Amino acid sequence: MDKRFLNLFALTEDEAIALLDTPLAQLAEDDSRYVAAAQLAAFPSEAAVNALIRAVQKTEDILDNRITRRKAIESLGKLKAKQALPIISDCLTDDDRYTVEVTVWAIGEMGTQDAEILEAVAQLLEQPNQTYRVIIHTLANLEYVPALARIRPFVEAEDEPTAIAAVSAVCRFTGDYAAMENVVALLQSDNINARRGCLQDLIDARYYDAIPAIARCPISLVFRLRAIRTLAQLGIAAGTLTFADVQSSLEQALIDHPDTLTLVHEYDQPPALAFAIRELYQTDFGRCYLATKTLLARYADELPAALFDTYESEAHNDYGAHYHVVKLFGWLKHQPAYDFLVKALHNPLPQFQKSRAAAALALGELGDRRAISELVRCLDTPIWSLKYATLIALDKLGDNNASRLVEDSDWAVRAKAATLVPSTI
Repeated sequence: MDKRFLNLFALTEDEAIALLDTPLAQLAEDDSRYVAAAQLAAFPSEAAVNALIRAVQKTEDILDNRITRRKAIESLGKLKAKQALPIISDCLTDDDRYTVEVTVWAIGEMGTQDAEILEAVAQLLEQPNQTYRVIIHTLANLEYVPALARIRPFVEAEDEPTAIAAVSAVCRFTGDYAAMENVVALLQSDNINARRGCLQDLIDARYYDAIPAIARCPISLVFRLRAIRTLAQLGIAAGTLTFADVQSSLEQALIDHPDTLTLVHEYDQPPALAFAIRELYQTDFGRCYLATKTLLARYADELPAALFDTYESEAHNDYGAHYHVVKLFGWLKHQPAYDFLVKALHNPLPQFQKSRAAAALALGELGDRRAISELVRCLDTPIWSLKYATLIALDKLGDNNASRLVEDSDWAVRAKAATLVPSTI
């Protein structure tokens, strides 16, 4: 589990437990048991787990308690606290559908082969107004084949994320993967949730043939890189794939140029510069990529000044737009952006992590060899994507520091470094 964001509430374990155990009537105005339940996901201790279980067992039917119970169940799932299974499985019959949803998810995270629990999850498919995708996803991952007949009807569901989860589950349970191409096709859906859902279903089905299509999917590179890396690791471990099989797709996703994506949106007419800049702030990266492609094609001369302006006004604090601004400066090869890119390269804030790798690649595009010393500093980072991007940038600048990473802890970084080190044979 990625723990970089887990300590955002600045509560110690003891403080969080005490707050979570505080009776509702005794809470101060600024106290939040919900926050305490969220914070305890950072502490994999028996005391934390027991406190979360106690919170789940408090069943007062008021909003504050309902949302706290949900968050406690979620935290138990993040902690993979199997000892809580008997307690949270009782929540599968809760009247609150959101509590049922997070319970199903948590059971999937904990993992179980308890037929009684799995059957209780499967029976939810026969009940109205449930979050069927989560239910199907959990049953498939826990390999509960007796649910197959109840999953099949959802292949025709109107909700695309639910339908693709059902297709993937049926393929896995039957061993017939022909229909997985229908899942791959939805990587080009105009529904962002369907595109995101596709990635997880392709991972779960270990459908390695989808890797090139994933690299072209117009969704945030964080999701694409996770999917490609996970599938690559599984395939390499199984002896089905080699690094050479996945290198091109992995680097295509990391470099993230809009010309290498199959875009799902289009403009009715060419947009004004100001409109296209605003599109960089969209949460649907498919729209951001369309804007990026348009800005490069139509506004290259005016764009640098507009990018500096939007950075100063908003993008410095919006990590999505910040990322796109960084990438654009690199593709524009805008030399006056050198200092800006160096600053982005060393930004320590976790939410700006993808901008750091983007900055490394952008500095490589600028071709300024002053950047070599700045980039070399990033070879010691624990962030695999930054190290990998740094190797690409250093190679572009004619540097030979790749030998430092041929024994790196990350398999992809090791493999990339090995391709850059001259053979001694």
